[in-house]
Amino acid sequence: MKKTQLGKSDLMVSQIALGCMGLGGEWDAKIPLTKSDEVAAIKAVEAALEQGINFFDHADIYKGGKAETVFSSIWDAKLVDRESIFIQSKCGIRLMNDLYEGSAPHYDFSYEHIMHSVDGILSRLKVDYLDSLLLHRPDTLMEPEEVAKAFSKLKESGKVRYFGVSNHNGAQIDFLQSYLDEPLVANQMELSLLQSNLIDEGLNVNSLVNPLDYRSQGTLEYCRHHQITLQAWSPLAGGSLTKEEVSSEHEEMIKLIQLYANEYGVSREAIMVAWLLRHPAQIQPIVGTKTPARLQAICEAMKVTLTREQWYRLYNSGLGRKLL
Repeated sequence: MKKTQLGKSDLMVSQIALGCMGLGGEWDAKIPLTKSDEVAAIKAVEAALEQGINFFDHADIYKGGKAETVFSSIWDAKLVDRESIFIQSKCGIRLMNDLYEGSAPHYDFSYEHIMHSVDGILSRLKVDYLDSLLLHRPDTLMEPEEVAKAFSKLKESGKVRYFGVSNHNGAQIDFLQSYLDEPLVANQMELSLLQSNLIDEGLNVNSLVNPLDYRSQGTLEYCRHHQITLQAWSPLAGGSLTKEEVSSEHEEMIKLIQLYANEYGVSREAIMVAWLLRHPAQIQPIVGTKTPARLQAICEAMKVTLTREQWYRLYNSGLGRKLL
């Protein structure tokens, strides 16, 4: 497994990361974890480690916190030492299990919520620190001074080493960064062959495509310029292109993916991930499978270097039209 630098940090992390949203059983926080949930989590982490993956992505809302709780079972299983892996989590989304009755889910970047969230994350994971903490979704009521204060306190206390964001555009990152003492190291965005808006806007400058269709405001270029690692969530488009039964809407794209899979002797999943890895932005795909065999198939992407023409053919197939 190749390694990549996480933003401007001193962390050299695996090019592919394991997303842990699928761990922890049911989404209902009231349904307790089972032994089978624990076994599944241990097997998933073990499979990731065997592939050379050393980076694990969480969020405090995943399975109502149970994803982080069940992940902590790896310590009793003695799969790996804490210092040998990198753990990231996210906070800022408040769901019903985190709120009082009758309230509405919302986003919260207040100093109090960030500090409270991190304490909860560390407790569930049974660790003393996070390698990185991301703000999950933009909070339009954010007071950047409060975020800066929280980040400073967390850094000073040793609870968080580095910070980043998720689902933020370039302008939002730039605004927040102006209040911080250290650089944001990551921005986690949805990115795949079926969700390529980050790439689309740069290729449709001064074209006949309606520019209002693209609102990420140069986020891809902003992150590259400021050495912020782009992490791709849902890099396999939710499995919609790799299931046995797929939509006829994507039939031609799937044929092309399969053609390259056959050519390189890898899985369709590997080709989709290789498409992201081929981009010079050093994108870090966050893959969320719990199945060891499928994770191994995905990591075959490390064997593939698509040509420029192959990359664009795949991109065009995702657009459903040719570039102008």
